Amino acid sequence: MVKKINVNFRNLITDEYDENTPYIDISKNYQKYFHYPILAARIDNDVCDLSEELNKKCDIDFFDRSSYVGNSVYSRGLQFILILAVRRIFGEKAHVVIEYSIDKGFYFEINDVDVDNNIEQLLEKEMKNIVKEDLKFTKISVARLDAIKFFKQKKMYDKAKVLKYISNTYINLYRLDDIYDYFYGEMPYSTKVVDDFKLTHISGNGLVLSYPDIYNPEITLDYKHHKKLFDKFLEYTKWGRTCQINNAADLNERVSTGKYDEIIRVAEIHYNKQLMQVADEILEKNGKIKVILIAGPSSSGKTTTAKKLEAYLKCNGMNPYSLSIDDFFLDRDKTPLDKNGEPDFESLTAIDVSLFNKCLLDLVSGKATNLPTYNFATGKREYKNKNVKLDTNEVIIIEGLHALNDELTLSIERKNKYKIYIGPLTQLNVDSHNRIFTSDTRKLRRIVRDNKYRNYNAEDTLKQWKKIREGEEKYIFPYQDDVDMIVNSALIYEIGVLKTYAEPLLFSVEETSEVYHEAIRLINFLRNFLPIPSEGVPADSVLREFIGGSAFQDKD
Repeated sequence: MVKKINVNFRNLITDEYDENTPYIDISKNYQKYFHYPILAARIDNDVCDLSEELNKKCDIDFFDRSSYVGNSVYSRGLQFILILAVRRIFGEKAHVVIEYSIDKGFYFEINDVDVDNNIEQLLEKEMKNIVKEDLKFTKISVARLDAIKFFKQKKMYDKAKVLKYISNTYINLYRLDDIYDYFYGEMPYSTKVVDDFKLTHISGNGLVLSYPDIYNPEITLDYKHHKKLFDKFLEYTKWGRTCQINNAADLNERVSTGKYDEIIRVAEIHYNKQLMQVADEILEKNGKIKVILIAGPSSSGKTTTAKKLEAYLKCNGMNPYSLSIDDFFLDRDKTPLDKNGEPDFESLTAIDVSLFNKCLLDLVSGKATNLPTYNFATGKREYKNKNVKLDTNEVIIIEGLHALNDELTLSIERKNKYKIYIGPLTQLNVDSHNRIFTSDTRKLRRIVRDNKYRNYNAEDTLKQWKKIREGEEKYIFPYQDDVDMIVNSALIYEIGVLKTYAEPLLFSVEETSEVYHEAIRLINFLRNFLPIPSEGVPADSVLREFIGGSAFQDKD
């Protein structure tokens, strides 16, 4: 007799299914509650492939591409379809290298083959054929050592090398058609649900594959080329190749032989070199630059960057003055409310922009001005006779969420501003087909910092992340093209150092937490890296802003 098992969908519906019913079959009964095809299942608090089977009484829910989990599944499925399409067109000699995320998609290169100008149409046609074929993504558990042998035979040495540093006896591979590959994360059930994407040929053998994201899940937007950001990514990628560190395995190889001190030194010099370039460019403007504006997403290292830039400017004979946007907050009872009726401290309208510009213009004009100080305890602006007058060789540094938005500094002409966008734009990937998201680096940084300085646990930070990302999408990313310099604060070694701090904190997230799966995902991601001791990290490193021991004030 077949055993019956109860499942509870969103505490709304309780249904009964036969034991060993695949989740793909169960999902069909709940598709009407979703706008897009279901991609993965949540069983209690664990995320599962739809190919897995029901074996216990549980709470059940599902993910489509409008959710963070579902969108990640969609992205991985699309990557595998791309890899299969390239193989079908060019044969086994072709190698897809997925480099980094950019503008609602990812940049990749096709190596070891000649790519012509028709590659977009050719690839897109084959990928759409694969979608129509309704091919199944099949998960297979294999011995890790057998997987290493297999990837070596296929000359996929990056995957063989990264598996060397994982202690698991067994790992999961995925098969699509006749290709086997290793991905850290769930896959869709079939190619037919990964049907919306666009290809853009950038140059040479490089293309961007775009797809719907959680902010625009209904359709793939046209790719918008952010040249300065793209060039900075490309610059760091070339630098990584020069250092012969392209992926986690390359870094682990150096760490396993104790040769990480040199990597730390070279990475820090590379970061410092960017700030030296900024200081030199400002000096070359012959006094035209009156205001330096610095902004970037959370945990980019803005504080350290601003402090170090001050030092480099002083070396150039300038005397920078830091002006805090926070001191110009409206009194708390006048703070605008968000759509939920809660105070919206991130909105530009939470700042007294008129007063800010009056003070800014006075300072730039060489006039004395009485600057306010915001009392966060009382929620009111105060005046404490903070009279400031700048000399002719002084330049103002403004760092904050809205710094790149010209509405904040309307009183200053564009020619008198120098805008800096900062972000950890890592070129390091796990392997050729598993990229490291810039947001993951920032997320790990913030988990460590929040725990050390703000008494938050990892669960607190992970729960806040969605709101943090929404603020970045709204207030920072739209202004990243109109900048004079992009500073890359990524350090090629930092994941190894962050692992020693973040991994224990992530294990504190309980199985019942809504962010448990995200904690597990990050733990599994960190397992690809060997730990690096923090003793060799300099006191003025941007990483010290998060792990502690910074020569500068520890805040973001």
